[in-house]
This record gives sequence, C-alpha cells and structure tokens, in this order.
Amino acid sequence: MNRNDITEKIITVKVSKGITWESVAKKLGLSKEWVTAGCLGQMTFDDKQSKVIGKIFGLTAEEQKWLQVVPYKGSLPTPVPTDPLIYRWYEIVSVYGTTIKELIHEEFGDGIMSAIDFSMDIVRQPDPKGDRVNVVLSGKFLPYKQY
Repeated sequence: MNRNDITEKIITVKVSKGITWESVAKKLGLSKEWVTAGCLGQMTFDDKQSKVIGKIFGLTAEEQKWLQVVPYKGSLPTPVPTDPLIYRWYEIVSVYGTTIKELIHEEFGDGIMSAIDFSMDIVRQPDPKGDRVNVVLSGKFLPYKQY
C-alpha cells in the first residue's frame, strides 16, 4: 500500500457515492481547493483531518496514516500534460509565463511567488456568452536575499 493507492480509493468512493470536493471541504472547515489537492495526494493532512477524511471515504486507520505522510509533490505523469484542461494551464504558462514573471519582478523586485504560503479560489462566473472560470492565485512574495 502507498499514497497513490489511497488517492485511487478516495476517487473511487467519491465517484461511487457522488461526493463533492466542496462537501468534503465543508466538513473539514478548509477551502475546496486545498482539500482537493490533499485528497489527490499533494498535501498533508493532520491526524484530526485524516480521521474526517477517513470517515467520509471509508478509509482504515492504516490508510488514514498515509494521508499524514508528506507527499512527493507534482502529480503530472508527463513533462507536457496531455489532459486538455491541464494542457491549457501549461499553455497559459508557456504563453504568459514570461509576462507574469516580468510584471512580478517590476512590481516586487527579484524573487518568487510562493506556492507554500499560497491560496487559490476557483469559482463559476456567470456570463451571458457562456460561464467563465474565475481562478485567483495568491502567493506570498519571497525576495531573494543577498549573502
């Protein structure tokens, strides 16, 4: 058994029971974005959170312990993603990455946007021409230090 096995079990139960990530997040009192990342094996749950997840998805005590192991981050199986939705994010970074980098450096200086001290919000934005996906990424700016 490994963390990937637990992720697969969570997804299987989610589909079979019609569970939504938002409903899981509400039971944990956390954002749907972070909880989804955790359930997909990209974040670490604490003991209390693991028990809640375990109850929702019917995980054994041993399986719950796997939710508390720090995961190997990065879940894409190939260098260039083949899933169309994920590929569009790759395309966004390929086309706009240098622009994002340039504008962050111009505004903040030499550094990076943290993906650790970070939040994300994904919401449906109604639009008469077709609903839009509104994604807000917010990361702490971390300047490079001189030494």
